[in-house]
Amino acid sequence: MEEFGRILVSETAMNSENLQDVIHSNISVINLMREEDVDDEFIHEDALMSYYLDYYYSQYAEGNFAQFVHKSGWNKELNELIEEGLALIGAEKHLELFQQQSKKVKLMSSVKLNKFLSGKLEGVNPTRDLLNNDTFFELEENLITLNAGFLKNHPDFEVLSVDDMFAALEEYVGHEIKRA
Repeated sequence: MEEFGRILVSETAMNSENLQDVIHSNISVINLMREEDVDDEFIHEDALMSYYLDYYYSQYAEGNFAQFVHKSGWNKELNELIEEGLALIGAEKHLELFQQQSKKVKLMSSVKLNKFLSGKLEGVNPTRDLLNNDTFFELEENLITLNAGFLKNHPDFEVLSVDDMFAALEEYVGHEIKRA
């Protein structure tokens, strides 16, 4: 199997005034490919990077940096992808914050980190409080705008009708995909 060398987004998402719709359309395509047992190594790497940047953004926006660390399990590969992604989309302030926050985690003992990852996020949690940083919400860089802009300006970016998206994916996986 060769890589699916396209970043697909629906016409509806592209025509939406909400830039998050472009990102979510890309995420839907990735989720559909995964449901069809397509390994990540065959999914467009920049489409995946956008996916993981949105994951980081969503976790941070919902529950601060500690929630991202907790829910992601502090995965080295994921963190490298997010760092690369932030640099690639030009989110310099967010990249600086991510690196600064990552240092806090790296300075923790593995025992303390593992205890945090396996414990509850809620309640009294000094590690969570140490990891949280509200600077994220004050940065004048909009991750959604940068992420969506990155996708829209990508040379492999394609806008298709939902039917054409399914057709392209079905051709790639070699069988019909059941539609929800």
